Amino acid sequence: MYIKPKKSLGQNFIVDKNIQRKIVSACQLSQDDIVLEIGAGMGDLTEQLAQSAKEVYALEIDQRLFPALRQRIGLYPNCHLVNVNILEFDIHKFLKENHIRQKIKIIGNIPYYISSPIIEHLIRYRADIDSAFMTVQKEFGRRVNAGCGSKEYGSFSCFVQYHAESRIIFEIKKGSFKPRPKIDSSLLGLKFRTVPPVEVQDEEIFFKLIRSSFGQRRKTLRNSLSGCLSPDLLEEFLRSRGIDRNVRPEGLSLDEFARMSNYVGAKGYPRGNMVS
Repeated sequence: MYIKPKKSLGQNFIVDKNIQRKIVSACQLSQDDIVLEIGAGMGDLTEQLAQSAKEVYALEIDQRLFPALRQRIGLYPNCHLVNVNILEFDIHKFLKENHIRQKIKIIGNIPYYISSPIIEHLIRYRADIDSAFMTVQKEFGRRVNAGCGSKEYGSFSCFVQYHAESRIIFEIKKGSFKPRPKIDSSLLGLKFRTVPPVEVQDEEIFFKLIRSSFGQRRKTLRNSLSGCLSPDLLEEFLRSRGIDRNVRPEGLSLDEFARMSNYVGAKGYPRGNMVS
């Protein structure tokens, strides 16, 4: 039975069988893995995941899809359908209630319009998650994965890369979806870190500095941070690191942002003076 995808839910089902297989293969699942799938949709990926993993908990918010989903995944006793919005889902509580003591893998063809909130939500539960594999807009994937100096590099790049190793696994043509989106997609892989890649003494100062820096990215770092850092303190830091005083935010690596926040903190700069 055909069910028309809901635009309001950002539904774009993957209909290319080859891409479905490539996604499941890229996740490198074993019979020991427990998977949380975001957006079961028509159940194409769900069925393949159930054949590859120990347990699959398939999240789906659209109840119109449930009759067909139940019929399709009912053949797999290791597959469980959960009617919930991922952004309202307490992953830690769910794992505890289901006596799951190992880290899980997240897999999903997620709605484009809530890609950032979903990733932020997963980062909140990173202690319970080993890795995540999600289809995202091609440009969004580049932004998450961007390095210092690139035009896509920004505060969200820094935020994600502080908490996870990111990579673009492969690109997906828009014709692989139904309905067909306007742009191509990518499969984004995130491996959540147990230890951040840089040493940060105060994460509140660190992230506020990053957000403030990229808030006006066309300006120099000095101008971007003029509302929350004294010019003298910033100049002092830039000189200490041999950084051009006219550097723009995208010219600072995650390591340099960490060093700047630690430098500011060591000078006793109060949190209250940092913009939110």
